[in-house]
Amino acid sequence: MLSKEVLKTVSRIELSVKGSLDAVMTGAYHSSYKGNGMEFSEVREYVPGDDIRSIDWNVTARAGTPYVKKFVEERELTMLLMVDASSSAEFGSGKEMKAEVMATLTALLAFAAIKNNDKVGLLIFTDQIELFIRPAKGRKHVLRLIRETLYFKPQNKGTNIQNALEYAGKLLNRRAVVVVISDFLDTGYETAFKVLRKRHDVLAVSVVDPRELELPSVGLVEIEDPETGETLLIDTGDAVFRELFAKEAKKQTREMTLLFDKMSVDFVRILIQSEFKNTVAPLLEHFRRRAKLR
Repeated sequence: MLSKEVLKTVSRIELSVKGSLDAVMTGAYHSSYKGNGMEFSEVREYVPGDDIRSIDWNVTARAGTPYVKKFVEERELTMLLMVDASSSAEFGSGKEMKAEVMATLTALLAFAAIKNNDKVGLLIFTDQIELFIRPAKGRKHVLRLIRETLYFKPQNKGTNIQNALEYAGKLLNRRAVVVVISDFLDTGYETAFKVLRKRHDVLAVSVVDPRELELPSVGLVEIEDPETGETLLIDTGDAVFRELFAKEAKKQTREMTLLFDKMSVDFVRILIQSEFKNTVAPLLEHFRRRAKLR
């Protein structure tokens, strides 16, 4: 059951993603990904020209005349949303923390999935697997996913993307769409991504706060690594330091983009902005571009 407070928050998020949801669907989300292949539909009598490999020999034996299997394309998808709940997501220089933006993106994709009659599941991770909810359909199920993404309290602080990807690979028996929503402040996950994408459609969504790219000039500031607790005193009034910080941030951005390109994994970088429609614009463009390639 959802409390009034939680329901109010979830309703606000649902309202905030409504316009973007329409854009996702008109951007051909449903044609961006393939279903699970061909599904058996029925048998019918053999007619000259049918592929003899499709003959159903059991039915043929019972009926005394040849029958063939008929297949149709299966469009139903399974989507698994993997959400990073490490302590680095509890950072935000504006009105929303990265974790809140990740929750809103989760809501957007989950609503898109059920609108397309797909199953959607949730895996919340830190440096451990914190929560897994099996893929299912329906609005009530999606509301639960949003609630958990918003209010779940992880037991750990660190990040281990490799562990989460390997766990997801063991869970998914059939081809699925796997969306990893994280700030990707981790290393050593390349092999796990490559293995997962061999069987599944994989999309990495990186959420970035503007202050992770540029620092304002506000004098001495003590910063803390939320995952390790390590603190550092920096002088943001130093123009040289701010310039070096910005250069290093740009370098890391380029390297991450190149890394996902090298792994052949779809990658979308989300920069948090004051308006959600602007924040989510790169994701919407990704679906439009992908649909055109199908």
